[in-house]
Amino acid sequence: MAEAQGQTPFGHAMRSHFQFDPSFTPLNHGSFGTYPKSVKDCLRHFQDLSEKQPDAFFRYDLAGYIEDARGAIAQFLKVDVDECVFVPNATTGVNTVLRSLVFQEKDVIVYFSTVYGACEKTVEYIKETTPVDTAKVAITYPIDDNKLVAAFRDKLRQLKKEGKRARVALFDTVSSLPGIKVPWDQLVEICKDEGVLSLVDGAHGVGHIDLRLEKVQPDFFVSNLHKWLYVPRGCAIFYVPKRNQHLIRSSLPTSHGYEPFPMEGQQKLFNPIPGRGSRFVNMFAFVGTADVGPYLCVPEAIEFRQEVCGGEAKIMEYCKDISNEGGKRVAKILGTEVMENAERTLTECCLTNVKLPLHLGEGSGKMKEADAFAAVGWMAETLIRKHNVFAPPYFHGGSFWVRLSGQTYVEIEDFDVVAKVLKNLCERVEKGEHLQQNAKL
Repeated sequence: MAEAQGQTPFGHAMRSHFQFDPSFTPLNHGSFGTYPKSVKDCLRHFQDLSEKQPDAFFRYDLAGYIEDARGAIAQFLKVDVDECVFVPNATTGVNTVLRSLVFQEKDVIVYFSTVYGACEKTVEYIKETTPVDTAKVAITYPIDDNKLVAAFRDKLRQLKKEGKRARVALFDTVSSLPGIKVPWDQLVEICKDEGVLSLVDGAHGVGHIDLRLEKVQPDFFVSNLHKWLYVPRGCAIFYVPKRNQHLIRSSLPTSHGYEPFPMEGQQKLFNPIPGRGSRFVNMFAFVGTADVGPYLCVPEAIEFRQEVCGGEAKIMEYCKDISNEGGKRVAKILGTEVMENAERTLTECCLTNVKLPLHLGEGSGKMKEADAFAAVGWMAETLIRKHNVFAPPYFHGGSFWVRLSGQTYVEIEDFDVVAKVLKNLCERVEKGEHLQQNAKL
C-alpha cells in the first residue's frame, strides 16, 4: 500500500510506480490519465471481491464501500459528503444536469465555442428535443481573462434584452483544446449576479488546480478523477449543493434509486439494492450492474498522492512548472511560441500549448484550411504509431498547436523528444505527405 512506499522524487524515478511501456514518452496525461500500481492492486482487490460472492458484494457490501469513497473525496474537496456522488465521467455529469432541467420557451443554454465536443453535441441534442435555444460565446485564444469574462457577461445581458432567459451556462475549469485555465470562478459569480444556473465542466479539475469549491459554490460541478487524481477509468465526482438537488430528478440512466413523485393510489416502487443516503445520494448508489471498482479506489489514490508524492501542493507545483518549462523548450526547438495572454493566466495549470510551424495559404509549404484536420489527424497517429510519443496536435484560430501535459513522471528531456519528432512531422506535412493516398506513417 502507498503508506509503506515512502516519497519518490518527481521525474523519471516516478515511472517505477506506473505501468508505462519503457520506450513510451507520455506527454498527454490530460486525455485519459493513468494510475499507479498500488491503485491497480486496489482495483483488482475490489474486482476479486465482487467475483467471490457477487450477490453479497452488490446487494449488501457495495453501499458501504461507496460511502467510504464518497467520504474520502468529500473530505479532499472540503465539501458536504451528501453533495457528492460518483458518475463514470464528466460527460455523464453534464448530461445528467441538462437532461434533468425542465426547459420552457425562451430558455437558453449558454456555452463557449471552446466547449468539449461531446458536451456541445449534448447541448445540440437538448435543443432538438426540448423548447430550449442555445447561445454560443465565440472566443479565440489567446485571450485575456477580463475580455473573456466581459464577453460572457455581455452575452447574458444581450439575451435578457431580447426577452430570453439564460437558464444555464456551461463552462470549463480548464478547457480541453486549447488546454488552458479558464476564469471559471469569475464566471460563476456572474451567473449568480444574473440569475443563471452555473454548470461547471471540471473534467480537468480535481487533482489539477486548486478548486475551492466550498468558496466558489457553483450550482453544478463535475470532474473526472481518472485524469489528474490517479484513479482508474472511468470515475468522476458529481457535486450538487443541497439547494439544487431537487432539480436532479434522475441518474443517467434512471435506475433503482429513482423515486417518482407520489400519485394517489400508486404504490411505492421497490428498490432491491437500496443506498444509505438521501434521495439524491441513493439515485446514484447503484446505476445498473457495472464495474464500479474505480470509484472504490479513490481513498487509495489520495493516499498515494499524499504519502508517495508529498501532497497536492507539491504535485500541482511540479506539474505546472514542468509543463511551462517544457512548453518553452518545445517552442524554442520549433521556432514558435507558447500560447499565453497578457495577464499570463492561461498557463496557470498543468497544460501548455505550443504553436506548430505550419501555415495556411496558397503555394509551396502552405496548406489549405480544408486540409487542416487531415494534417493534425495524420500527425497524431504518426506520433503514437511510429514514434511512441504522444501529445495531441490540433487546429485553433487559424493556427496549428500541440497540447503538452505536465505530470510527476516526466522530465524536461521528454519535451525535447516530442519537439524533434513534431519538427520532422511538420516538415513532412509541408510537403503534403498527409494528403497522399494511403499516406505512410
